[in-house]
Amino acid sequence: MTTEINTQDWQQTFIATNILAIGYNAWVGYLGGERGVVICSTNSPHLSIAGETFKAHFIPRKNLAAFLNAWLTAPDTVLLQRHFMNAHILEAVDKYNPQKDVIFLLEYGYQAAFFYLTKLPITPPQCYQTICKQWAEFQPHHSLSIGAKTQ
Repeated sequence: MTTEINTQDWQQTFIATNILAIGYNAWVGYLGGERGVVICSTNSPHLSIAGETFKAHFIPRKNLAAFLNAWLTAPDTVLLQRHFMNAHILEAVDKYNPQKDVIFLLEYGYQAAFFYLTKLPITPPQCYQTICKQWAEFQPHHSLSIGAKTQ
């Protein structure tokens, strides 16, 4: 029981720390045309001076069943909350509100966890706007003049 509580604490901390990136990926994926799932793996972190970063991907609904079948039936992947099998994940994707909620799958080690993130402190569109604003603030101003000279 204690191990499960520690795992849930770690997962909640991971989500809280990365909510901007998770919401951003969810919204960009949705703007790409349809509902889907944000997937992140902690198995291959990228190390830099800023610390560890993890790649996140958006899997659109039309590709999700095939992805889940391949990923979750791999012999070394265990879905933690077994009552959320593929059909339940697909149903959640069909019903979630992309304006407010995120469907998130987290892979760590040989395990995967499913999260239906609701009542978020920041919505996916707000995550998108926040990250776009931060990127705009860090863009070098001379890049516009370089583009202008080539035209």
